[in-house]
Amino acid sequence: MTAADLPLMRRWLEAPHMMEWWGEPETELGYIRDMIEGRDTTRPFIFSVDGEPVGYIQYWFIGHHQNVEWIADHPWLAALPADAIGIDLSIGDRANLGRGLGSSALRIFAERLAGDGHQTIIIDPDPNNVRAVRAYEKAGFRAIPKLLGKTGDALIMQYQSDHATLEQPPP
Repeated sequence: MTAADLPLMRRWLEAPHMMEWWGEPETELGYIRDMIEGRDTTRPFIFSVDGEPVGYIQYWFIGHHQNVEWIADHPWLAALPADAIGIDLSIGDRANLGRGLGSSALRIFAERLAGDGHQTIIIDPDPNNVRAVRAYEKAGFRAIPKLLGKTGDALIMQYQSDHATLEQPPP
């Protein structure tokens, strides 16, 4: 993603289906601008299908958020390994919802991250966002058993590929 993508991202962030799960568009654009300009370590991307931009995806480093301020609001961060990666994803235009594009993009993205050596890849949807939870399950993410019911407004799901297993509670 580059600064040239910000007008498209603004249009997407102003759409009702995005505003339901994201913050105020101008604030969110500020965060993304910080990412693009290197003031935030989160890595933002626009993903496309057949050359057409379809959605937004980013990955962030759990360890960079394992500090007093973040853990106070999100205590589940302390339960994850510092080298874990978190992913966020949204479909830009409402017309592209329910077509399997998010699940496909997420699976490809997670496989690339796993191929780069990341062993713990999570996503943290609002459990009330049933559409997202189903899409993430289709992409290979499963709820982390030891965190169920302990994460407030987030369902912490971990990617499970052929070469990765879900973090299980100790025996």
